[in-house]
Amino acid sequence: MKLTIIGGGSTYTPELVDGLARLRAALPVTELVLVDPDENRLAPVGAMSRRMLARAGHPARLVTTTDTTTGVTGADAVVIQLRVGGQAARRIDETLPLACGCVGQETTGAGGLAKALRTVPVVLDLAQTIAEHAPDAWIVDFTNPVGIVTRALLDAGHRAVGLCNVAIHVQRRIAALLDVPPNAVELGHAGLNHLTWVRSAHVNGTDRLPELLDRHLPALADISGLTGDLLHHLRTLPSYYLSYYYEHDRIVDRQRLTTPRAEQVADVERELLALYADPANDTRPPQLSQRGGAFYSEAAVHLLAALLGTPDATGGPDAQVPGVQVANVRNNGTFPFLPDRAVVEVPARITSKGPLPLPVPPLEPLYAGLVAHVSAYEELALDAALHGGVERVRTALLAHPLIGQDGPADRLATDLVAANRAHLPWAAR
Repeated sequence: MKLTIIGGGSTYTPELVDGLARLRAALPVTELVLVDPDENRLAPVGAMSRRMLARAGHPARLVTTTDTTTGVTGADAVVIQLRVGGQAARRIDETLPLACGCVGQETTGAGGLAKALRTVPVVLDLAQTIAEHAPDAWIVDFTNPVGIVTRALLDAGHRAVGLCNVAIHVQRRIAALLDVPPNAVELGHAGLNHLTWVRSAHVNGTDRLPELLDRHLPALADISGLTGDLLHHLRTLPSYYLSYYYEHDRIVDRQRLTTPRAEQVADVERELLALYADPANDTRPPQLSQRGGAFYSEAAVHLLAALLGTPDATGGPDAQVPGVQVANVRNNGTFPFLPDRAVVEVPARITSKGPLPLPVPPLEPLYAGLVAHVSAYEELALDAALHGGVERVRTALLAHPLIGQDGPADRLATDLVAANRAHLPWAAR
């Protein structure tokens, strides 16, 4: 089994390699290929990954390359985890919107749109190469904004599934609070990528979320980044990305006084790359937890194993791989108020033929309204990413509930395009 990681020079990669080593029975990879155009990152990450596999006694052959065609040819699956423009572009995404009084965040709002503009064309070019040289490969997209990128891949006809670590992170935290195994917790997780609510947490057929809200409110507030009072009022557990909507002004005030996350991550990445370059290191460093992406490796291995139909991906009681996983998939009637072609983040049965979203209880109006609003924005954001034009960018910004006013939308459209000109071929014309 050949698995290719595009963006293999990411400091995330050893997290994934650690999961591949620990869960080798679920996903018996024989060749792991790391593809990245940046040799300065690829070399230390590749060396570290090779040492980690050797320490674990994993038989997979590890290959590094800067050539995408070489890397994907004959692959069974390809994971895309890239960041166009690096942390420098992320810093602009996080800071430029603040000048207009809007949240500065790399995956939602104006920053998320800027990232989509840079990312979608690159991912589609990569996917075309995959289609030509590995036509049967599954593409797993971990690249943000996952919902928009996954929609772009599916609209272009690729075999793709979007993956986010938020659901598995919440599942693990809830399992710890309830003192049960993680796979015993079935989350009623529903919404869009980075716009989800957990409305139930079933263990052996019993919804334990009401108990959690009554007995563990401070811990749930820590998970969500929202106040216990709001959680008690909602009686749900929103994703921490909902704080950008429910507490917009407080977040903006805080962001103006703190170091941008991009700078913090850049510091962590420099430290990690130095550790990876040390030939004595062969164990996942604790600093990797500061990078984000908790439980990414488990989520990725489980999804890949189910898509590739490995023997332990049966979904039975003794299987290492859960039969139902949260993924980013076509709506196809899951939410009746959205187009079927929209991409939603819900529990799905993952099979070798693709993901099958499970029925979701109707969303309450408070949540359905916001989902419809953001889904409409995502459609306009994808149009801007595919076809370019400052006016399309302005329209998408007008549609986003975190912007939605003409003054900020007009100014941000001009400023975002100017700041990202080097990554937008249409803007240079």
